Amino acid sequence: MASTSGVWIAPPVRIAWDRAAASVARPAREAPARARPPLMIVAALLAVYFLWGSTYLAIRVAIETIPPFTLGALRFLLAGGGLYAALRMLGAPRPSAAEWRTSFLTGALLFVAGNGFVVLGAQWVSSGLVALVVGTMPLWAALFGRAAGQPPTRREWLGLGLGFAGVAVLQLGGELAAAGAGALLVLLAPVCWALGVVLGRSRPLPAGPMGAATQMLAGGLMMGALAVVLGESMTAVPSVRSMLAALHLVVSGSLIGFTAYGYLLRRTRPAVANSYAYVNPVVAIVLGAALAGEAVGPLTWLAAAVILSGVVVIGLGARR
Repeated sequence: MASTSGVWIAPPVRIAWDRAAASVARPAREAPARARPPLMIVAALLAVYFLWGSTYLAIRVAIETIPPFTLGALRFLLAGGGLYAALRMLGAPRPSAAEWRTSFLTGALLFVAGNGFVVLGAQWVSSGLVALVVGTMPLWAALFGRAAGQPPTRREWLGLGLGFAGVAVLQLGGELAAAGAGALLVLLAPVCWALGVVLGRSRPLPAGPMGAATQMLAGGLMMGALAVVLGESMTAVPSVRSMLAALHLVVSGSLIGFTAYGYLLRRTRPAVANSYAYVNPVVAIVLGAALAGEAVGPLTWLAAAVILSGVVVIGLGARR
């Protein structure tokens, strides 16, 4: 026999009673845990959509008086080093040797090549155009992600074809051709970034924000070494606008933006994490035209429509 509050309840009824009580109590306890991730995902998406979209103009302003790799070294050493120190103080474990190796490998692809080529190319290519070309990153990620034995699907081939056709429109229309070597650097940037993202998902990296910290720290160290090897030097004190742009890159672009992107890669599908490519070019083109007076020709808008349609096709296929 069993009783509750002095009332006798038959064993089968008692079992049903207990299960019902547990089912009522469990949602109350678990509701906060289920409610938090969606809010964090929305916040992370907004960060990579709009903060990363604004970094292209910030890069163009910062390199007016700060050399490219010196800017990258300052940006990622400050953001990565600060985040690493804060996480260690909060008790995060020290990364292993294997995790540091992956951090240096992916840091070289993401920051030295991916971001470094963007910064170099921004000297000759408008910020909106840079963002538009970098928006092809999900197309390259689809190719690299399938290189392990699964060829792209028909939908992915369609998306790839559209994306590369958009880049061809820019080239044929003279939008990229006039930039010379800068155009080649900008075209290579999303290739390197996509490869870094794919390798980072398949190799050991520290858990949580520590992964972003070690990658930025490694990338900053390598960019600093390159700045020394290339003999970069500032002949005068950086302008106030360049310093403010660099501060925006450190805080908004790296500390907040890249940490949010790492969170999305861990918590969502790749198509969702990489959906920033839909929004960044539009944000960058609008900001470049409104704040820097960058010209936006009809071919740029046509190429934007073609490239973004290809990225959307890839994303829809990945969601399904």
